[in-house]
Amino acid sequence: MTEHPPVPLTKCQAWPIIRKEGYVPQESAGTLAEKRAVPTIKAPRRPAGTLYRGREGMWSWVLHRITGVAIYFFLLVHILDTSLVRLSPEAYNAVINTYKTPIMGLGEIALVAAIGLHGLNGLRIILIDFWGWGTKHQKLMFYIVIGLWVVLLAGFVPRQLMHVFGG
Repeated sequence: MTEHPPVPLTKCQAWPIIRKEGYVPQESAGTLAEKRAVPTIKAPRRPAGTLYRGREGMWSWVLHRITGVAIYFFLLVHILDTSLVRLSPEAYNAVINTYKTPIMGLGEIALVAAIGLHGLNGLRIILIDFWGWGTKHQKLMFYIVIGLWVVLLAGFVPRQLMHVFGG
């Protein structure tokens, strides 16, 4: 049987041997006759801005969480003030009278804005999750949601302001 000369190892093949056995190839070793620089791994460059790149998907996620938490706290306060009617009808009437102020009227605009955005974005999330083309067009759907939300507010805000300020 003839003995074949050793086949030179590539970097990928030689690295486990070097690491495991502490083997440092010499020029006369035959298998890694060439001295090659050990490859260095550089950290990827971070894009400018936020960690999440600040794209539509991130802002949609952030707005969905903020509106969800705001709606949750509104519902908590709403349940608490409605339960006052059983404890003390006078206290309930006092709380309801505070809701008739202009500040609370502006708060109702914020509430409708939060519910509208949360609901429309929730429908967008359903489309992304259940339809194959949803992830491909999620950016477009985000802008459609924003457009529908603005139309919703354009119809509600003037009437609410007339109601609040008596116009």
